[in-house]
Amino acid sequence: MQNERVRPESGETIGVQEPVQVASALAASAGDVAELDGRTDSVPGVNGGMPSAIEPETIGRGSLGRGVWLIAAAVLLAAAVPTAFFNGYHLFQLTMMVVYAVAILGLALLTGFNGQISLGHGAFFAIGAYTTAILMANWNVPYWATLVPAAAICGIVGFLLGLPALRLAGHYLALTTFSLSVVIPQLLKYNLVSDWTGGVQGLVLDKPDAPFGLPLSGDQWIYLFTLGIGVVAFVLAWNIVHGRVGRAIMAIRDHSLAAEAMGINISLLKTRTFAVSAMFTGLAGSLSAIAVQFVAPDSFGIFLSIFLFVGLVVGGVASIGGTIVGALFVEFVPNLADSVSKAAPGAVYGALLIAVMFLMPEGAGGVVMSLWRRLRR
Repeated sequence: MQNERVRPESGETIGVQEPVQVASALAASAGDVAELDGRTDSVPGVNGGMPSAIEPETIGRGSLGRGVWLIAAAVLLAAAVPTAFFNGYHLFQLTMMVVYAVAILGLALLTGFNGQISLGHGAFFAIGAYTTAILMANWNVPYWATLVPAAAICGIVGFLLGLPALRLAGHYLALTTFSLSVVIPQLLKYNLVSDWTGGVQGLVLDKPDAPFGLPLSGDQWIYLFTLGIGVVAFVLAWNIVHGRVGRAIMAIRDHSLAAEAMGINISLLKTRTFAVSAMFTGLAGSLSAIAVQFVAPDSFGIFLSIFLFVGLVVGGVASIGGTIVGALFVEFVPNLADSVSKAAPGAVYGALLIAVMFLMPEGAGGVVMSLWRRLRR
């Protein structure tokens, strides 16, 4: 419907569209989006040019069922092949790759899907790792029982940090979260908490053994345990993104004013997204402490947050599956750069990163979906 208004200079009536209808149209378009790949399009004037989601394609039940079976088969292969053929250091690398994938997944929920830029997720990673280490080393809590407390504590910290972050956006929010990644390692060295954290020396943990008498080495069991937790984390993230909450999160990112006009509580949803994101990354930190069997403040410096952000961009900022590619980049490319040049591994790493960004500007998720669309034609 339109309201009629008289133009003063001519006396003719003109139609004025209802503001609520404009907001409804914008929010509906934002609410119907869902993440399918890492492709992003910068929208000038909308949320500071943050990436907007790609409109979803219709997926039939048959295609969805085949996709589930393919993913299940891939998970079984990922569990069986490394366990059967790898051991020692290579299995440890794969374990850390899963850990980084879960950490980047948490960052993707916040930055890729909600539009809040964070350069401080290394701090949540550290909090989760130290929560597990303190519970295991000081209170003899079983390793598997430390995952929930670690995630919960990180969720609380993330929620509290999300409250002042409501007044910030863009590079201001990025600098605020970056300061957190600078502060946390220093706090862990503080004398008042050194009895718990071990101070500069850190804490050493015992390697978990396979339960129920399973014929598995410690490295094999840790890998399978980490992989199982990682699968659960990815399923939860997928359900969040493709549900009503996920559509609301992306609507805030793409059209915050329209989302608010449609009744979405932006403040509450932003802080909750911050909390959930911190929980995922804290869970990854907990798994890291179990896998590495050692924590120290210097292990969680500012470069950890940078590496997680690099993994997010390489995989695709709004891609769930792309976080796996980003984790592969974070875990294996530094070693590759070091093997190419012992004198200047940083230069090799930077050159590889530039090449990846030039060849895959939309991230790995965008490339995969582009190939998938071409194959379907």
